[in-house]
Amino acid sequence: MLILLAFIIVFHITSAALLFISTIDNAWWVGDAFTTDVWRVCATNNSTCMAISDDFSEYQSIQAVQATMVLSTIFCCVAFLVFILQLFRLKQGERFVLTSVIQLLSCLCVMIAASIYTDRHEELHKSAAYFIDVSEGRYGYSFVLAWIAFTFTLISGVMYLVLRKRK
Repeated sequence: MLILLAFIIVFHITSAALLFISTIDNAWWVGDAFTTDVWRVCATNNSTCMAISDDFSEYQSIQAVQATMVLSTIFCCVAFLVFILQLFRLKQGERFVLTSVIQLLSCLCVMIAASIYTDRHEELHKSAAYFIDVSEGRYGYSFVLAWIAFTFTLISGVMYLVLRKRK
């Protein structure tokens, strides 16, 4: 049982780390001369960065992605704290339902963020407010990590739902 508990804790911490990296790191959309994420655009050749502001035509979409990624990270961290509290407070045989619900909310938020970015990426990168052309690029590793974090949080949420506290 101790090994299972250690695996669940490591899995949850990995999910949170993936969410932090994908939310913060500047690699959602990359090209040869630029990197961009949901917070800023950077030219790689001269290290010039510009924050994404309301000058951009699809700023509302970017704000939705920002908000849901931050919410997913917060929900994942709160779910871990609730899990630790429930670990010592639940009676044997009870399920970690509250932890599961919070983790599944985290999963839902990261899915919404990555889905919005996937759907709106063409419009997001055609704005005239960019100081360089970012229309020719590809998805970066932070975007991929967001989808991996979705999978991890989904699996973690289901594990908590199935998990019973045993001797």
